Amino acid sequence: MLNRPQRTQRAPGVKQNLAVRRISRGTARSGSDPISRITATTARELSVHSTAISDSATQQTPAEYLAQAVRIAVDNVRNEGGPFGAIVVSADGQVFEGVNRVTANLDPSAHAEVTAIRNACQGLGTFDLSGATLYTSCEPCPMCLATSLWARIDKVYFAASRDDAADGGFDDAVFYRYFEGDAADREILPVAQEPLPPEERVAPFTEWSLNTTRIEY
Repeated sequence: MLNRPQRTQRAPGVKQNLAVRRISRGTARSGSDPISRITATTARELSVHSTAISDSATQQTPAEYLAQAVRIAVDNVRNEGGPFGAIVVSADGQVFEGVNRVTANLDPSAHAEVTAIRNACQGLGTFDLSGATLYTSCEPCPMCLATSLWARIDKVYFAASRDDAADGGFDDAVFYRYFEGDAADREILPVAQEPLPPEERVAPFTEWSLNTTRIEY
């Protein structure tokens, strides 16, 4: 089960929950895996809308931001990128876009959501995006959800589902099952702890605790 990473220090009163919502039409579809369990709502209503990256105080609706994410995903395909786009809207309304550049940049981690989060952090000068919302053209994969958790994103909205992605040739189902703990699927990436003396294996954390100039995250 995916557990949210714990921060050593956090400002009082900051929300720590991550709500994932899907914009679709109809009733919510429930799931038993950890990713589905944090999906709060589902709905699909995409209105055609586009806007440039800005820090406008005018907040758009989730559907409008998702339409923008879909648009930049389509544009990215035309620019030799993958069919995914994402937008991070900061707590004060600043907008940061990201697209999938896995094959273009030879970077397996360059998913649209990760790229948007990177751009937001660099643009805002922080690694903590508390209060921000992530809008993405497709249901986030486990890596992108984990990145959202580490970035302290407050909410995630997505348009296309993982099933839509599978129909388009992007089937992440095995990755979702991997994190569910299915023994058969765990074979694709064995993970094992090798025994080391306690003082050796915790040496990095000991050094960290002694570092008086460390920045907690």
